[in-house]
Amino acid sequence: MSEPSTNAGLRVRAVDLANRVGEKFVRWLDGFFGRNSLVGDHAFFDLADFPWVAEVERRADAIRAELDDVLDDLDHLPNFQDISTDQYSLTQDDRWKTYFFAGYGFEVEEHLRRCPETAAALRAVPGMTTAMFSILAPGKRIPPHVGPYKGVLRYHLALRVPEPLDASGITVRGETRHWTPGRSLVFDDVWEHEAWNGTDEVRVVLFVDFVRPMRTAARWVNAVVLKAIAYSPFVQDGKARHRDWEKRFEALRNRN
Repeated sequence: MSEPSTNAGLRVRAVDLANRVGEKFVRWLDGFFGRNSLVGDHAFFDLADFPWVAEVERRADAIRAELDDVLDDLDHLPNFQDISTDQYSLTQDDRWKTYFFAGYGFEVEEHLRRCPETAAALRAVPGMTTAMFSILAPGKRIPPHVGPYKGVLRYHLALRVPEPLDASGITVRGETRHWTPGRSLVFDDVWEHEAWNGTDEVRVVLFVDFVRPMRTAARWVNAVVLKAIAYSPFVQDGKARHRDWEKRFEALRNRN
């Protein structure tokens, strides 16, 4: 066997080993964070454990008004997978769109200025890591999948939920909930989950990831991992893709 092919084989085995070790470490973290969670380890969580939810819900009508303005540009908003490429395994059409506000230290200042009530609501969420409007087109279904990291929880504020309300929903770890306009859900996306819009109109939620409340040692570990995620190639690529979309969108608006 030639030396180049031997080196290539070693690299492949090294990458495979690193992936397996990394996967085991993440699964260990899942268990560690679950045991040290201050709000339990559930599919869906009791909203009473998150006092800030009431402040966000208080602004629901104002956020909805800002969303209605954003939806005037619906056809030009980015598809989720065009910003976050790992979503290609879940969606490859143009029926899951996003309007980003923030992600791991990256803030879309123009969007926050355009939606000041939404921005104020996001400031009320302790440990917010990611925030956006998540827009599902009529008939869109997101297949079952699992999230990558248990150090954050996911929050949905329902903004546009067409009738009948039970025609769209989300299932997490076998438990199904339906969105109610102006009301909230908090869940752990590490469990297998799926979502769907079975109506003839768009469904929109304010989609937020925030740091899971945990005991001191787990909180410290989580802070280190979240910092690493913020500087990861995956997040940096998402930021670059969003900046590219912003430039294209700004040019389009200037032409109009």
